[in-house]
Amino acid sequence: MLLFVGLGNPTPGSQNNRHNIGFKVIDAINQNFCLSKQKPKFKGLLTTGNIGKKKIYAIKPLTFMNNSGICIRELLEVQMQDIME
Repeated sequence: MLLFVGLGNPTPGSQNNRHNIGFKVIDAINQNFCLSKQKPKFKGLLTTGNIGKKKIYAIKPLTFMNNSGICIRELLEVQMQDIME
C-alpha cells in the first residue's frame, strides 16, 4: 500500500497559492495513473487505485494544513482495521 498526501488549504482563495502545491501533485498523480474519482472521505478528498501491483491511496485533506494529521489518522486507522481482519 502507498499513501500520497497532498497538503494544502481548502479555501477557494488558496487554490493557486504556493501552499497548495500538494493538491496539484495529487491531481497530477490521479490523472497520470487513472485513479478513481475523488470522493469526500476521512475529512478529505480520497482517490484509490493501483500502480502496478501496489494499492494506492491519494488524499487531499480538507482540514487546514496544520490539522492535516486528523484526516491522515482516520484513513490509516480504517485501512489498518481492514488489513487486520
